[in-house]
Amino acid sequence: MDNIKIAILSPACWRTPPRKYGPWEQVASNIAEGLVAHGYDVTLFATADSMTGGKLEAVCDVPYGEHPELDAKVCECLHISHFMERAHQFDILHNNYDFLPLTYSRLIKTPMVTTIHGFSSPKILPVYKKYNSTSWYVSISNSDRSPELDYTATVYNGIKPEEFHFQEKQGSYLLFFGRIHPEKGTLESIQIAKKAGMKLIISGLVQDEKYFNEKVKPLIDGEQIVYVGNSGPQRRDELLGGAYALLHPIRFEEPFGLSVAEAMMCGTPVVAFNRGSMPELIVHGKTGFLVQNTEEAVAALPAVKNLHRRDCQHHALENFSMDKMIDGYIEVYRKILSGKA
Repeated sequence: MDNIKIAILSPACWRTPPRKYGPWEQVASNIAEGLVAHGYDVTLFATADSMTGGKLEAVCDVPYGEHPELDAKVCECLHISHFMERAHQFDILHNNYDFLPLTYSRLIKTPMVTTIHGFSSPKILPVYKKYNSTSWYVSISNSDRSPELDYTATVYNGIKPEEFHFQEKQGSYLLFFGRIHPEKGTLESIQIAKKAGMKLIISGLVQDEKYFNEKVKPLIDGEQIVYVGNSGPQRRDELLGGAYALLHPIRFEEPFGLSVAEAMMCGTPVVAFNRGSMPELIVHGKTGFLVQNTEEAVAALPAVKNLHRRDCQHHALENFSMDKMIDGYIEVYRKILSGKA
């Protein structure tokens, strides 16, 4: 394992690591940088403005998510083909760019790990099923596994502890941090804050303009309900650490939820709807509360002050650190290269 060459494929939608929003790019970056820190020979395939301690390979000068004049499919095809055409230069490939790279996988000899960062739709499952017998799939939570696929391992997403500063003092505001979309529960967060009589700060990329303009924006008053835009790493750290609690009232089976792990790393408890991976991330009654609806969320908020913020941080460090994630992926690579996967 000491001399192996590893290629990491990150998406081309945002920079790696992202300036603001970009969870897949963030995880791909953490994988690459974690492997570099462990002494591995790593090449990151990302946009040309990306940053890495390893080698950088790029054919897309800028991310198409920041440049609407670019054709996303063209960028995607050029980027993925560049990665696959260099497969022979590496001992193992690590795909963090969904299902399309799988369509090249039987044309190359280098084994490829694919981290499945969630299923955007059941319609994409046939591609994963087609390459099931010749691919190595990693899930990011046990809850996000399809019964129709075989998996090599579950490896939880890992974050860099040094980017999230522990805050001993409990804040006074509630926080919604994530993309503004119906399935993420922005409106529900507002309803919880209003019923609880607490201030809510909303930070995130507006992914659904209609939803934002019709459901969210009319309720933003700049005092109790405040929208601060799409925050970068420094502001993210401040907002998460300074909150009384992170609200995560999701309306879908979320595969992981980076903001949940990030909040706990800062010491901030999380009140989340009990769906998807939330029971795997949150220890109910210790690092937050798992609830069924907005009424239960409101009822749980007073008890947040009885939780110990150090418990939140310790749980995140033990389960969702970058080093923990890297240990998991190194074990996956070992199994594949030794023929035991």
